[in-house]
Amino acid sequence: MPRYRALFRTSEFTPLFVTGAAHTAAQTVAGLGLATLVFRATGSPLLSALALFGPSLAQLLGATTLLSAADRLPPRAALGGIALFFALGTAVLAIPALPTWAVFVILLAEGLAASLGGGVRHGLLNEILPREQYLLGRSVTNMAAGACQIGGFAAGGLLVALLSPRGTVLAGAGLYLAAALAARLGLGARPPRAAGRPSVAETWRTNGRLWAVPARRRAYLALWVPNGLVVGCESLFVPYAPERAGLLFACGALGMLAGDTVVGRFLPARLRGGVRFPLQALLAAPFLLFALDPALPLALVLVTVSAVGYGASLLHQERLMALVPEELGGHALGLHTSGMLALQGVSAALAGTLAQYTSPRTGMVLLALASLTVTFLLARAEKEEERGTRDRKPGSALSRW
Repeated sequence: MPRYRALFRTSEFTPLFVTGAAHTAAQTVAGLGLATLVFRATGSPLLSALALFGPSLAQLLGATTLLSAADRLPPRAALGGIALFFALGTAVLAIPALPTWAVFVILLAEGLAASLGGGVRHGLLNEILPREQYLLGRSVTNMAAGACQIGGFAAGGLLVALLSPRGTVLAGAGLYLAAALAARLGLGARPPRAAGRPSVAETWRTNGRLWAVPARRRAYLALWVPNGLVVGCESLFVPYAPERAGLLFACGALGMLAGDTVVGRFLPARLRGGVRFPLQALLAAPFLLFALDPALPLALVLVTVSAVGYGASLLHQERLMALVPEELGGHALGLHTSGMLALQGVSAALAGTLAQYTSPRTGMVLLALASLTVTFLLARAEKEEERGTRDRKPGSALSRW
């Protein structure tokens, strides 16, 4: 059984782990503060959801223009520079009377930078760890993200109540600065993983190469769409329960932490393929019960159980990396991250629109139904392909014909 201790004995894993954890904590604290600030200023569920998840929309643009740089920049300089950019941009978001349009321009710029940062960070992880330890490494980083989100949303909710939304945003800027320092002081000076100059044309060529294989396409869709729709459900926590949103987010992070722990540490390899899609269905199913307008204690339980299903992402990532050439690891993982976050942003916008015209809980239920439908269709497509592969094997009845 794989051991966590071996990961932290690996050179550079610990500083990369700390950098990612600080970035996640900063994003959580600043995002909650900004979403609350926007909701109080506008009263709009749509703008509140976009303030929290809107930067993810820019990931789509970044994935089609900047992603070739993920393997062509020195990782330490790239990660440190991106974190510093986030620190400065987030500090600007705390300026009093900043126009709403300016807020979203800054969030757009941060989203573009994040699309590159995800590819650099995950590509470096793939470089640091042997391939057989990648699932465990991703499990640990996801667990750290879950723990930081729990602490971040709890601390963010406390800061919003005791300090102010604006002060909470500034606290997030400070955490981004800590991430920049961790990258600069802890990571080694590694050369870029790939030669050549980054360009839009190279980004498109590599994206096309990755997307050309049906099994990889299905892995990407499984990583992007069902999860993104459930994040759309979560983006409505602020308008659904304005005074308890931090608690709902913290419970979601706790469930994600539990799911990643079980999948990364205890799930045997022989069972991984069979539980990918059922575990992903668990993401959406509990949100259907929001149609009954559950009391807060039950809502907290439903959100926690739902988030356990995020553990399926580790299994889909492992499947994707088995299908990707090693030299494209950073780009492939960056495309996964950018597409995932872009779908989260689209889903947040869709969720906010549905809530604007119906109600937050109705928006949650509709998006959960859509997520379950996509999961079912992807699972059926994979089974049909596996059945066709068996039928084409030498000696089968179909191959003899």
